[in-house]
Amino acid sequence: MSIHVNEEQQVFHLQTDHTSYIFQILENGMPGQLYYGPRIPVKAAYQNLASREEHDCTNTLTIEQSDFQLELIKQEYAGFGKGDYRYPAFQITYPNGSRTSEFEYQDYQITDGKQRLAGQPSTFDDEGQDAQTLTVKLVDHLAKLTMELHYTIFTAEDVIVRSTTFINHGDQVTINRALSAQLDLPDADYDMLQFSGTWARERHLIRTPLRSGVQSISSLRTASSHQQNPFFILARKHTDNNQGAAFGFNLVYSGNFLDSVEVDQFDTTRVLVGINPDEFSWQLKKGARFQTPEAVMSFTNDGLNQLSQQMGALYQEHLINPHFAHEDRPILINNWEATFMDFNEAKLMKIVKQAKQLGIEMFVLDDGWFGHRDDDRSSLGDWFVDQKKFTNGISGFADKVHAEGMKFGLWFEPEMISIDSKLYQKHPDWMISTPGRHNTPARNQFVLDMTRQEVVDYLVTRMSTVIKQTKLDYIKWDMNRNITEMFGAQLPADQQLEFSHRYILGVYQLYDRLTKAFPDVLFESCASGGGRFDLGMMYYAPQAWCSDDTDAVERIKIQDGTSYGYRPSMWGAHVSAVPNDQVGRLTSLATRAAVAYYGAFGYELDITKMSHDDLATIKKQVAFYKQYRHLYQFGTFYRLDNPDTDNDNVYGWQVVNDDQSLAIATRFQILNEPNPAYIRTYFTGLDPKKKYTVNDGSEKFSGAELMNAGYFVPRIMDRTASPKPASDFSEQTFIIKEAK
Repeated sequence: MSIHVNEEQQVFHLQTDHTSYIFQILENGMPGQLYYGPRIPVKAAYQNLASREEHDCTNTLTIEQSDFQLELIKQEYAGFGKGDYRYPAFQITYPNGSRTSEFEYQDYQITDGKQRLAGQPSTFDDEGQDAQTLTVKLVDHLAKLTMELHYTIFTAEDVIVRSTTFINHGDQVTINRALSAQLDLPDADYDMLQFSGTWARERHLIRTPLRSGVQSISSLRTASSHQQNPFFILARKHTDNNQGAAFGFNLVYSGNFLDSVEVDQFDTTRVLVGINPDEFSWQLKKGARFQTPEAVMSFTNDGLNQLSQQMGALYQEHLINPHFAHEDRPILINNWEATFMDFNEAKLMKIVKQAKQLGIEMFVLDDGWFGHRDDDRSSLGDWFVDQKKFTNGISGFADKVHAEGMKFGLWFEPEMISIDSKLYQKHPDWMISTPGRHNTPARNQFVLDMTRQEVVDYLVTRMSTVIKQTKLDYIKWDMNRNITEMFGAQLPADQQLEFSHRYILGVYQLYDRLTKAFPDVLFESCASGGGRFDLGMMYYAPQAWCSDDTDAVERIKIQDGTSYGYRPSMWGAHVSAVPNDQVGRLTSLATRAAVAYYGAFGYELDITKMSHDDLATIKKQVAFYKQYRHLYQFGTFYRLDNPDTDNDNVYGWQVVNDDQSLAIATRFQILNEPNPAYIRTYFTGLDPKKKYTVNDGSEKFSGAELMNAGYFVPRIMDRTASPKPASDFSEQTFIIKEAK
């Protein structure tokens, strides 16, 4: 039993293996937060945690007793208008225009397992063996409105998943604000770790101390965005990868979001996670319900690696499609950087045949295979083959790829439309535009109105036809622009602010129908790289293209930041050509592969133009990755702390298998240093009592020695590389095996 309820005291104590989450019903009938942190024993009441202090303040509002001051009390899901002036979790406009709610606790229900949400991505426990769910029901009697607060406890992963449902039994109301989760903490002695950037440099770690007022990250792009990621951390000042307290928060959603952290006048902290209230409202009619996306929360006292591992375990076991959750990702080659849109069947088959010789397992045909698309000005929406490029159609080409013993993948951008397309000629009203306003193109393309059922139905039909014709194994689902001139032609004026959420629900419906119809097709999401890298997408597509920037040095920073909130099996990582297309940097094939091994591995270059030596190197890389693929993709991932170096120049990653008999670690140094200090790498995650060898050396080490005393790293300077890598980049990989 992980959920304990004292009905007399109206106290709810939610326990995971290592954490406790406690709240109780307050005097006003709403739930109040008592505690979230390391696991503590269950008892009848927690007077110490619930204790309050009167504040001598003439403008403080109280409810009868002077110590009940809402702005001074930690709450569980706060509204606005009753004396708490912090930002609320919800706000509703009633038929008379008022915005003051009075919800009161009614009852609760506990169920085993976790049901999936209807119409949107969610966590799950289909067998009912790994989780328990608590639903707390509150009622606004005047408005005949019900609020349900949902808490699912994934005990083994030390994760709590929260969401809220509003059910209307009265007159129509407007939901102005409906966040997924709120957490009020008793102090503000935390750093906020956010993962920010832009196209080609997504999810760089930024660590900032909390301060008085509001710190937030958000998106209004109808996508989770390149600029901010919905995942963030609150960590104690001295918390690092290996020790210290930290809270992690993420949102199972792909649209406009808000992560807000507010520090009030008494240095208490309020966290809010959910749909961005800007550009949002929802008309809740009588008999209707509104379900928020799910928010994921986790706590640990054991450092940021542990936090990443807890949340990653939840995603793998209870979010990602079980069909792919433990399945090794195929090594692929994508033709984009090799050919762009200038290709024909003969050119592509040269790549396919060469890839087969190198041991690569899947060929992915990127943009340019459909309509009359030779550049980015046409054909989006016309998911029909370009007969000029394929003499026997796309199915004929797919048959040739499969005949080579390789899997076949295709690029789609389903949500987009070109003016120069048959689809636009037939259905110009399907394109998102605002009446009377100038349309703003991006990448010479526009966006389809995914709130319209006929649009979703059309895309299901066209994509299904291609999938069947080609016996498709993989889809790269791209989205290369955000929405402008947002307007729903089928929505009335008072529902226009519902558009962005309805758009995402339309995308989810398309994903849901295709993944259910074709359960063996592996989907990879993409949005100009990492512009929609979020848990909503991961529910349908178990991996995402991490970034359009494939430069090894930049990818270290991107993948390192990404690793705080996601597992390596969830991101695509490729070896591309040099000079790199995004930054012009020169790095060796060894360097590019060493970085890309940590992820769903592949290549994105023209292997038909490479030297025999480089092809031999790629063949060895492919064989090496196949040998250790499962470890790289599904092993326990650690970021290594190197106390002797500046983290901006040196990074370390390590993966360890389940029984701690095998590990791989890599030390990346971006710039060489003159006359460097004595360098040791401190491995982690090993069994301290087991004996290990490093890189098949003769000396044996205990796990305790390798973790605590470290391993000497000889300095490597490659003076033979031609052309010389501009960064002097060096990487050293250590294969750590249990000694026999």
